[in-house]
Amino acid sequence: MHAAALETPDLAPRPGLAATRIAIGLVQGLLLYFLYRAGMELHWPATVPRLFVPLLLLCVLAPVIAISGLGQLTRSQLLLWTAAAAAIIVILAFHDVWRMEGAWRPPAPPRPRAPEPSSQLNLALVGGLFIAHAMVLAGALERRRIVSYGAYFETAWKLGVQLAFSGLFVGVTWLVLHLGAQLFLLIKLDFLSKAIRESWFSIPVTTFAFATALHLTDVRPGIVRGIRNLLLVLLSWILPVLTLLVAGFLASLPFTGLEPLWATRSAAASLLGAAAAFVVLINAAWQNGAVQVARPIALAARAASLLLVPVTLLAIYALALRVQDHGWTEDRVVAAACLLVAACYAGGYAAAALRKGWLPTLAGVNIAAAFMVLAVLLALYTPLLDPARLSTEDQLARLASGRVSAARFDVGYLHFDGARYGAEALARLDAQGGAALRERIAAVRKLQNRYYQGLLANAPDLAANLRIWPEGTRLPDSFRAINWVDLAVGPNLPDCLRLRGRTCDALVRDVIGDARPEVLLFGDDAWNSVIASEEEGGRWRIAGRIRAVCPAYRQALREGKLSAVQPLRPELEVAGRRIRVDWTAEDAPCPPEATPQPDAPPK
Repeated sequence: MHAAALETPDLAPRPGLAATRIAIGLVQGLLLYFLYRAGMELHWPATVPRLFVPLLLLCVLAPVIAISGLGQLTRSQLLLWTAAAAAIIVILAFHDVWRMEGAWRPPAPPRPRAPEPSSQLNLALVGGLFIAHAMVLAGALERRRIVSYGAYFETAWKLGVQLAFSGLFVGVTWLVLHLGAQLFLLIKLDFLSKAIRESWFSIPVTTFAFATALHLTDVRPGIVRGIRNLLLVLLSWILPVLTLLVAGFLASLPFTGLEPLWATRSAAASLLGAAAAFVVLINAAWQNGAVQVARPIALAARAASLLLVPVTLLAIYALALRVQDHGWTEDRVVAAACLLVAACYAGGYAAAALRKGWLPTLAGVNIAAAFMVLAVLLALYTPLLDPARLSTEDQLARLASGRVSAARFDVGYLHFDGARYGAEALARLDAQGGAALRERIAAVRKLQNRYYQGLLANAPDLAANLRIWPEGTRLPDSFRAINWVDLAVGPNLPDCLRLRGRTCDALVRDVIGDARPEVLLFGDDAWNSVIASEEEGGRWRIAGRIRAVCPAYRQALREGKLSAVQPLRPELEVAGRRIRVDWTAEDAPCPPEATPQPDAPPK
């Protein structure tokens, strides 16, 4: 079928179509407002995560599918597809909640929060439903299950531009509302400024604006098509540049070797990004295969299709090396899934580049890759290929086979990233493992932040790290008993309390006047110079940071030349409460060093 036949003309407004779409948007806004209030106040259904998260994603995504499908699908097609999409959303959301039950979560904020879907699931649902919805709409256009690539191309690009401009329309709508609120404030009317801060107003307005924009862009596809063509032309001219850069990179490898590439420890991600950029730009140049392009772009597209093979192979090799050395992790499982799709593109594009004509088999490769992406997403976000399950099983297998010793086994990964599978595995190891492994598991469970796992292997020795002045002074027993690796104490610790081999000068003195001694620590800079004070129950915290550190001051501290004085500038008392004022001032300057005197002239 010729491409021109697939270009949808501007539609005459159907009676009731706009009203139906806007009504769906308003109902969506009301449902989201109800869920928002439930989440903020933590009442039903926010108290049931297995119900709340699927409902939230359902109310965000299903109405968009219904609005977009109206006017393009028959009533039965629309109901069937919306119900199928809703079932997929609910199943994946339920699994997302289930897999995190019993797993580690960040410390709870002061105010409890409602359960939320993971960001990975959000991205997967948006991407997968976009592909599936475009396929369904294209099938309705040609009334076939598997349609021509031209129909897929037109539908997918139209839908993508619609969504992008609908989001832009929502942003502009809010800019106008804020401008209007400021204008009313000029005449002392604040009803609009108050309204836009209220969820009962802001949520329905947002969904109303989005539904309106989807309708307007749907009935004027000619405008959407013009924007799309301009964007594709601009992207196609980037392809020769990327092709030259990647070709130069590959040509340099025989001279530099692969060691510098592997030393980055992120080679697979960078190469995978280059492969994705190639796929996008090749398709921007090829479009639906019926367009005439400049010869440099056509040559670059053919060369890029061939270069995609070594780029993908290098990425696979880089990932294989990391897996061989350290085993599977959740990120590596996802990277492997992406590389599977990339390999499909690389093989198909290279075969197309070796044939005569304007990459004649690219359409079939793109259709097959789209179905593969949908299958991979469904597998990754269900128990079938759950990355946390696969990585946990692999790490346990490495421990059981002796490829990694119990002393080097990464219990932190299972605790922080293994979801429920990691938590269950740690429970089994805690019950069956040796004393050393149980001790490491207990230490990791005390951490409140995954980024402080390195502290366990490099725990500080206070006796070696702290030089106490005057000599013979003893640190408070409660200070020495504190486990400074425990992040409940606070993450902003000086290095001498966090890491082995970092030294500080320490002075024990009551400087606050609470009849309990504080510990003043002086390191090489202001970050490592603090005052630690004891609270009720023997807990210690960093009470302040000392803003002047220099050799002269540190020597004076060693000699005990320190006393607490009242501040020179006042604080404020408001409604019976003291409020500290941070008066603008530079750090305390170091005293000038004595200038050496010249030798006296000989007499």
